[in-house]
Amino acid sequence: MDDDTRDDDTVFKALADPTRRHLLDRLFEKGGRTLTELESDLPLTRFGVAKHLGILEAAGLVVVRRSGREKLHYLNPVPIRVIHDRWIDKYTIGPASALTDLKTRLEESE
Repeated sequence: MDDDTRDDDTVFKALADPTRRHLLDRLFEKGGRTLTELESDLPLTRFGVAKHLGILEAAGLVVVRRSGREKLHYLNPVPIRVIHDRWIDKYTIGPASALTDLKTRLEESE
């Protein structure tokens, strides 16, 4: 198994959990959130949320910066984009161009 496949597997596994996707959504809305902020609307313990953040961090989806005593969490969208480019984009090129061609032909026939 090559490094790209291993990286993809880690990202897919991290994205498979709805709680982790929720955390990523929260970080997309506003980066630089503390653990306290992120746990505020989840029915989990602080330890549970920290564990999910650790999995996201290990997958490269979350980066952490320290600010004094606080750890601030930020979304890193690059691993998702890499998966998009590898697994989604190449499959949408054909159908998208076919629809564009159909639209052009229909407009020309009017």
